[in-house]
Amino acid sequence: MAKENSSTKIQVANAKAEDSGRGLARLSREIMTSLALQQGDVIEITGKRSTAARVVDPYPEDEGLEIIRLDGLLRANTGASAGEKVEIAKVESKAATKVVFGPAQREMRLEGPPQALQRSFMGRVFVAGDIVATHAQQRVAPDDMPPQLRQMLAAPAFSLAEIRLAVVSTVPKGVVHIDATTEIELRAEFSDATQGRRADVTYDDLGGMGDTINALREMVELPLRYPELFTRLGVDPPRGVLLHGPPGTGKTRLARAVANESDAQFFLINGPEIMGSAYGESEKKLREVFDAAAKAQPSILFIDEIDSIAPSRDKVHGEAEKRLVAQLLTLMDGLEPRTNLVVIAATNRPDAIDAALRRPGRFDREIIIGVPDESGRREIIGIHTRGMPLADNVDLKDLARATYGFVGADLSSLCREAAIEAVRRMMPQIDFSDGSLSPELLENMRVTRDDFTDALKRVQPSAMREVMVQVPDTRWSDIGGLDEAQMRLKEGVELPMKNPEAFHRLGIRPAKGFLLYGPPGTGKTLLAKAVAREASANFIATKASDLLSKWYGESEQQIARLFARARQVAPTIIFLDEIDSLAPIRSGGAGGGAQVSERVVNTLLAEMDGLEEMQSVVVIGATNRPTLMDPALLRPGRFDELVYVTVPDKAGRRRILAIHTGKMPLGKDVDLDEIAERTDRYTGADLEDLVRRAGLFALREDESGAKEVRMDHFSQALNASRATVTVEMEEEYRTIETKLKTAASTPRGMGFVMPGQVTPTNASKHED
Repeated sequence: MAKENSSTKIQVANAKAEDSGRGLARLSREIMTSLALQQGDVIEITGKRSTAARVVDPYPEDEGLEIIRLDGLLRANTGASAGEKVEIAKVESKAATKVVFGPAQREMRLEGPPQALQRSFMGRVFVAGDIVATHAQQRVAPDDMPPQLRQMLAAPAFSLAEIRLAVVSTVPKGVVHIDATTEIELRAEFSDATQGRRADVTYDDLGGMGDTINALREMVELPLRYPELFTRLGVDPPRGVLLHGPPGTGKTRLARAVANESDAQFFLINGPEIMGSAYGESEKKLREVFDAAAKAQPSILFIDEIDSIAPSRDKVHGEAEKRLVAQLLTLMDGLEPRTNLVVIAATNRPDAIDAALRRPGRFDREIIIGVPDESGRREIIGIHTRGMPLADNVDLKDLARATYGFVGADLSSLCREAAIEAVRRMMPQIDFSDGSLSPELLENMRVTRDDFTDALKRVQPSAMREVMVQVPDTRWSDIGGLDEAQMRLKEGVELPMKNPEAFHRLGIRPAKGFLLYGPPGTGKTLLAKAVAREASANFIATKASDLLSKWYGESEQQIARLFARARQVAPTIIFLDEIDSLAPIRSGGAGGGAQVSERVVNTLLAEMDGLEEMQSVVVIGATNRPTLMDPALLRPGRFDELVYVTVPDKAGRRRILAIHTGKMPLGKDVDLDEIAERTDRYTGADLEDLVRRAGLFALREDESGAKEVRMDHFSQALNASRATVTVEMEEEYRTIETKLKTAASTPRGMGFVMPGQVTPTNASKHED
């Protein structure tokens, strides 16, 4: 290899996910100038071992920084981690006459045409022992790149998915690149070449975890690589890290990536597998794993589902479990400082773990791995679609926006389901009698936007499978006559969820809760569904009967679980229908029923107060009896906005009639304006019933031949129906609207009741 005289040492930094597996190194323009480098030139990168990459311009935010951006595979090939220094020098690569590839993992077996590999790796540079990755979905290269680099990045991968391969050997040796004359040999079985550390999982395979990875690196990677730092400071390095969060967020994958990036041996304990039937067997198995990890240091010992082997000793009665917890405590403390052994444990039930484990000296730090936000979901979807031939109409940003509440495992399942949809679509073109698939069929196979849309119907957030969650299909255009209520919900719910920066800019917080009150049938539930749809939020609808239980403490736990789930899958709208039955006025009575309702109200008050640190979770309550609600709920900070949903005026009734008759074949004599005029005090539900009745009268007249609904059918329907809201009810609700503002300051409720309504103070008069 012809190597230039000039070289320099430079600090390694992680590349973005979009560069993963491309064989690119990003350098600042100043360093490129000092080494006489241009985009597309080849550099040799030397850490613990040497590899090669093509140079490209830096990310805009890296201008002037003396760092080299390398993806996970290049870091593994050099044996260097982020923060360490490597030596770089300009070299000339030679055209390879022959390159031998093999599987990068023992459990993988490969078969396929070598020509596909030649096309996929055209122009790529590497040395023997490297781990490389194929790609089905190639990134479009910028226009300012040299032609040969654009050609390399745009090389079609055809039917190849993302596969990690080991470069077994090259002819000639040294830094080589593949061209049209290179002979490619693909070995089916894994061969243990003299390669660097494992690269099956790197930080590039984890999306939406930037801050978590940084926190874990300083706790794990630093003491494993440089234990002398802690010796010099006179302190013991950290011994353990506890990862906890919802299932499917990537706790196990993160631990394996840290082990690979730290060049440490990885030991896995699956919680239930350690349990033995004989006396002392479980403790012996645990000791053996710890001893093996100590001998193989630097090493990481990962305990998955630690709550199953180290439950709280106060809550278990078996002696075997208590002995196992005690053994784990002893091993974590250790008789000698385990300078190069770090224990990482994972659980989604941190409160179930014995408290003695959760102190410094055992698990020194606890890291929460939460549900990813939109940018994190975009990274995760990008990772799972690396090896997927995507159609041009697939927009990963739109997918990330539509998958609120999804964790990494859910997104992986979504991509798999979309691929299955693509296979299902191609099934009619497959000739099963042939026994093999034609190359043309494989090359033309693409996963389209419709495949992802269909997959979304079957995959829902795993955190929400215990509760009924839905994405409503009601839009603002489906609602008429509620302009005032719509405007307040748009400003209070939709705006802060879609544009939170506006609220931060003005230093105000969005409303936590909305109480929709008004006569029955005015569209309160419909409003809640519409705002959830328009704000692109999860919608959890629940009734008081779902949350109340006869068992002591169960009702409070149900409410706490409901709010906890909502936090996990934000943005979320919690809709509590008929909230007056869930949170009645607290009377201070001594009866069992009174105590239950008081505890439920207290829990609800506490949860709504706790919403301040929760982003994008809004509670919407609906009632037609607001006078029965506990006044503590009606103050700002809980239900900030009290929205009166009134009966529609004439223009509103006209719009509601137009919505409900949108799919109805109307006669030419039907005048919706006249119908709106004749339906004073009709609610939305009344108008829907009116349209239904008109249709029934048309069918009654001619069941087999009815083709349209005429005005006389609507007249018959008007004679057979009535407005559910009376003049007295309207007047009463107007009184409520004026008095609700001061209701929270009244010690025992509103001080007035609706006609025929029973209050706690006069209930005994109405009892049998």
